[in-house]
Amino acid sequence: MTDLMKRQSLKTLGALTGGLSLMSLTGCNPAPTVMQDASDAADEALWQQADAIIASIAPTSFPAQDFPITDFGAVGDGHTDNTQAIAAAIAACATAGGGRVLVPAGRFMTGAIHLKSNVNLHLQTDAVLSFYTDAAHYLPKVFTRWEGVELIGYSPLIYAFEQENIAVTGDGILEGNGSATNWWPWKGVWERRNWEYDASVDQVQTRTPIFQMAEQGVPVTERQMDNDFLRPPFIQPYRCKRVLIEGITIRNSPFWLINPVLSEDVVVRSVNCISHGPNSDGCNPESSNRVLIEDCLFDTGDDCIALKSGRNNDGRRLATPIQNVVIQDCVMHSGHGGVVMGSEISGGARNIFARRCRMSSPDLKRGIRIKTNSVRGGLIENIYIRDIDIGEVQDAIVINFFYEEGDAGDFMPEVRNLHISNLRVAKAQRAFELRGFERAPISGVTLHHVHFKQVESLGLLDNVAGIEHYDVTVNGKPFSLP
Repeated sequence: MTDLMKRQSLKTLGALTGGLSLMSLTGCNPAPTVMQDASDAADEALWQQADAIIASIAPTSFPAQDFPITDFGAVGDGHTDNTQAIAAAIAACATAGGGRVLVPAGRFMTGAIHLKSNVNLHLQTDAVLSFYTDAAHYLPKVFTRWEGVELIGYSPLIYAFEQENIAVTGDGILEGNGSATNWWPWKGVWERRNWEYDASVDQVQTRTPIFQMAEQGVPVTERQMDNDFLRPPFIQPYRCKRVLIEGITIRNSPFWLINPVLSEDVVVRSVNCISHGPNSDGCNPESSNRVLIEDCLFDTGDDCIALKSGRNNDGRRLATPIQNVVIQDCVMHSGHGGVVMGSEISGGARNIFARRCRMSSPDLKRGIRIKTNSVRGGLIENIYIRDIDIGEVQDAIVINFFYEEGDAGDFMPEVRNLHISNLRVAKAQRAFELRGFERAPISGVTLHHVHFKQVESLGLLDNVAGIEHYDVTVNGKPFSLP
């Protein structure tokens, strides 16, 4: 939105409210602002930025030479440990200048896989990489990030550290083997738990002291514990450049499925993310720049896509936002949220675009979601959402400043310039859950051409400084606030 449009909107808001200030409108009754249709032209101009981001992403490129893992002793019988054979194939490929490390049809058991620069791990049709579930296969520990905090922890199942021009591609399956008996019980208490709780393996034993170390500024190399129950993410490129993840199906992850951290020029394309365990977020780019997520399917036990930038002091220490992200043409089924920002968002988020996505499931809790609090803080700005179809969802649009700890810190979360246009919701329990602070209300939200066909209630609008809107309907009637 241009500055002129913003000034015009504020002028209109003042006229509608008899000259009251925006701050005086905080609470449960934010005043609407009627926008002019001419602003649609400005909306179109904004979306040229999304195309520019896509064009700016440096692509991967690999020499036309293949290294089948079977040439290095791998056996796809579902029993043989192929960890060393795969490592040998990757090393040979990297030494030769790069290419494809081929996984042929078969079920290949493996532990941690560490990618090297210029290597494309390619799974052919009917290929399955099936990962062991004992933690010993993910040692030695590596420099990693877990829920927004850096530490020395178990290796992700597929990991790359400070590598360039890497890929995981193909038609095959990555099977994490997470289940009620493997990995997932480490979560401890969980709303959908189908295992008997065992306090001896509850992640809280590790999570709490590690997070305390981060808040106290303990060096990352000292943030490790022998009593470690932090489940590793599936795919984590860390401080990498030019990353491609394409075509594969990822199932039953121990933790987050795709988690690029502090990386640049990342493309996640045509990937099926299917995992219904605890913290089974589909794609969580953290503190990364120039990211494209397109044509993917998400059917998950947590957020489908969650953009992040570090937790609390650790996120502020690195001070690296998630930025210049385009999400397009994706399908979301089950999950805690469709397109999400947070909750580890202390480094901020900016220039985020999501378009042409379809979401629907009785188990989809939220459509568009921002979650943070005054312990996390973070500036979330320039967020553009358009052409989204939601079939069935519990809450359609959520901005929650009270996530987890709530208003218990000194770092005010801030949302600036969140623009949603051409959003269609067929069925929802609530249209909105907008919860700001009295001392830091939600502002900068605009809605254009947003239609809620069937909702049980308008929902919660608490401490919202103003919603600018044009052509918004709820249950067939023009949008109005209580």
